[in-house]
Amino acid sequence: MTKHVPDRHAVSSHRYCLMCGCDNPLSFGLDFKLDSNNIAAATFRPDENLQGYQGIVHGGVLSALLDTAMAQCLLKQNIEALTGELTIRFYQPVACNSLLSIRAWVDSSLPPLFHLRAEILVDDRLACKARAKFMQR
Repeated sequence: MTKHVPDRHAVSSHRYCLMCGCDNPLSFGLDFKLDSNNIAAATFRPDENLQGYQGIVHGGVLSALLDTAMAQCLLKQNIEALTGELTIRFYQPVACNSLLSIRAWVDSSLPPLFHLRAEILVDDRLACKARAKFMQR
């Protein structure tokens, strides 16, 4: 299987992303890799600066991580797309300083519409998951 690399436009249009942008000094620095099954994966360890309730990662941060994972799954396959709909289900609170395993994959597609899924695991336990519709730019 051919390794997919984002084209220059996709990379440059995303370089200031708050989550994964290489040119944003406030970026979380997420670095997603695409495996042979086209699943994008990264790890991230949030600190206390990203909490909502004391000691718990803010749900909006978890939502952004899931959304970014799905966008990166497409970007790594040379598809630049925007989120049209995002549905999230939270299963358990996520403690600050936990190591998060984030994964995303395309569930189905009929370009320019793409349906994706993503999940965040902590210690191999599902913390939250998402499904989304993305529209190709």
